[in-house]
Amino acid sequence: MSNKASSEEHEDNDRVQAGYLGTTPPQGQTPPKGQRLWIDRPEQLAQAVEVLVQAPVVAIDAEFTQARSHMQSDTSGPRLALLQLAINGHCFVVDALRLRYLEPLAAVVANPEILVLLHGAGADLRVMAERGLDVAHYYDLEASSRSVFGQHESSLAAMLQRALNVRLDKSLQRTDWTRRPLPPAMVAYAARDAEMTLALYYWLQEHFAWALRLHESTNLQEPVAEWIEPFLRGSSPLPADVVVAEAIRQGSIQDQEQVYADCLEALRTLTHPMRKNRLLRLITDLSLLQLVPEIEPLLQAATADERAAAIRTLSRLGVEQARALITPLLQDPVYEVRKAAQTALQFSGQKEPRGQWATPERRADGSRSWSVGENAPANASDDGEDDDWRARLRSLMDE
Repeated sequence: MSNKASSEEHEDNDRVQAGYLGTTPPQGQTPPKGQRLWIDRPEQLAQAVEVLVQAPVVAIDAEFTQARSHMQSDTSGPRLALLQLAINGHCFVVDALRLRYLEPLAAVVANPEILVLLHGAGADLRVMAERGLDVAHYYDLEASSRSVFGQHESSLAAMLQRALNVRLDKSLQRTDWTRRPLPPAMVAYAARDAEMTLALYYWLQEHFAWALRLHESTNLQEPVAEWIEPFLRGSSPLPADVVVAEAIRQGSIQDQEQVYADCLEALRTLTHPMRKNRLLRLITDLSLLQLVPEIEPLLQAATADERAAAIRTLSRLGVEQARALITPLLQDPVYEVRKAAQTALQFSGQKEPRGQWATPERRADGSRSWSVGENAPANASDDGEDDDWRARLRSLMDE
């Protein structure tokens, strides 16, 4: 066999079949088109709010513009152009450029008794907050879909095809939403996304209510130890070992056993998949091998996010005995889980290399600074012994 043929055969063996390979529940029915109303005057907005506040569930979609316009502030970045709010029988398309004050909508989005539906919540929440609209209670349908079907299967277009056999037209996705007046086709396009988000919710609620509940916004407030929270938000400016070392030195963390206990408690109580995944990364960064028995059951978690994260964590921790538990996940229905399992088995037994060390320096005035990179502790050995987090902390705190 030629080298080229051998290489191609090796690539075929390494290739993970794409797509979702599991079963899908029966498709639902497309709801009848409701009334679509264009809102660009304050009195119209007030009337829309009177209708919206009576609905228990409101699907919201937003259209942004990156370009500056005479109707916008001088700051750059995404700006809200349209806000579409769909309930059964109605969809209100709000002109966020012409309406200077959107605060009346706070009666809807800031009401914890009203469930707001978003598909890919991050950007929508940010641009709404910039206009004084903070959403109190929401489901992220994209995140819920990702937990069931995987990242590459969770777009609104993919989910509507799967759930309702609806092919979503995205031809106007990158259009100029600053145009006024907007052509009827663009208004209909904008309304359609919100209406279809509502329809998708009903299908998910029927077949995957557990996934919706896991990604409920209230789960983002689940309490953890104070020092852990920045890592779950992704807002910590320092590596985990540096934060822990400083906290122990200052007395806000008692000792290494408290670090273990705090992470164990968080691992047992957190339900939001994103927060649990970030916790697993923190556990990896601190090399908390004592938590391996708590992590292994996550290989059978209901969500694809957690199964893939557990695979990566056990692999990075170098847990060789987990190989037998990971191998069956090569047949997982979700592509990202299969790919994570394949990668973990290929590099089984190899702990993730630590690219840099964070080391303390004491200045002449007694203050401390941290340097990262070449100033690694002199006693760091090549055999991996000092990769143990306790040894690293002792080195970091060495006076």
